Order: sequence, then C-alpha cells, then structure tokens
Amino acid sequence: MRRALLAATLGGLLLSGAACSSDGDAKPEAGATAAAPTTAPTSPPPDYTANTKKVCAKLDKIFDAELEDFGTEIGKMIAYKEAKQADNAEAAEKAAGKQLKDVGAKIKKETAAAQDPELQQAGATSAAKFTKSATDSKLFDKIKTTKDLDKVLETQMTNWLTPVAGYCA
Repeated sequence: MRRALLAATLGGLLLSGAACSSDGDAKPEAGATAAAPTTAPTSPPPDYTANTKKVCAKLDKIFDAELEDFGTEIGKMIAYKEAKQADNAEAAEKAAGKQLKDVGAKIKKETAAAQDPELQQAGATSAAKFTKSATDSKLFDKIKTTKDLDKVLETQMTNWLTPVAGYCA
C-alpha cells in the first residue's frame, strides 16, 4: 500500500515538473486556452424524507388495521375448513380476498400521492401483488390449518411488502 502511494505521489511530481520549463519563464503557446470545466455543477437531488415518513405512517395504519381484518377472515376460513363447512369456508375466503383487495387499493392510493416517484412505483407494485393475491385460490387452498397459515403467510407477506419495505423502515 505504501509503495502504491509513493509511486502515485512521485508520478504526480514528475508530471507537474515536466510541465514547467527549466528556466522558469515558460510562456503558453500562442492559441492555447484554459481548459473549461467538463461538468456543470449539479443541484442536490430532491429531499422526499418528510413526505415519505407521512406516507409510510399511513401505510403502517393500513397494514395494522386492514391486515388484522384479513387475519380475522382467514381464521374463520380455517375454522370452517376444519369443521368441514365448505360453504362457510368459501364465504370467509371471499371476505379475506376482499380485505386483500382493499389493502391493495389503499396502498395504491396512499403511495400515488407520494412525492418520491420511486416510492410511487414501489407502492403500485405492492398494491398489485395484494390485489392479485385477493383472487388467488391456490394461495387460499394452501391454508387449511393455523400451521399452514404461518408458513404460507410468512412468505406471502414478504412478497407483498418487499416493494415498499425499502422506503418504510
């Protein structure tokens, strides 16, 4: 490391020394001009921090309240499946799907109002995932017991929330 630093320093001194004439009164050649800067000064990127915090606070409320309602409907669905009450289980599944669809719509609405275009896109992606899952019968078919619920929803929640999780800590 020291050798590399020493070599770079010596190389810089040699280059700057070669640019000077030995008699000390070197004059620029005729027609030579000073080099113009190659990059224009850039302004700092917009700061979306305050707005992002507001949007994330609204999303937290959605996740807390709406996903709790979803969990309630899934719990009913499991109980009805275990009791072999197919009609009631199907009704609870539809209600759970409606909850997911509502979550997706609310996420889309809140993130569409965000100032940060990347958060808007992440919200749209997350909302689309919730909405798609709302009608995914394969997802609901995997959930027959509370043990199934834990396995399935852990993976699914990560999938649903990953797009906005990077913005809302």
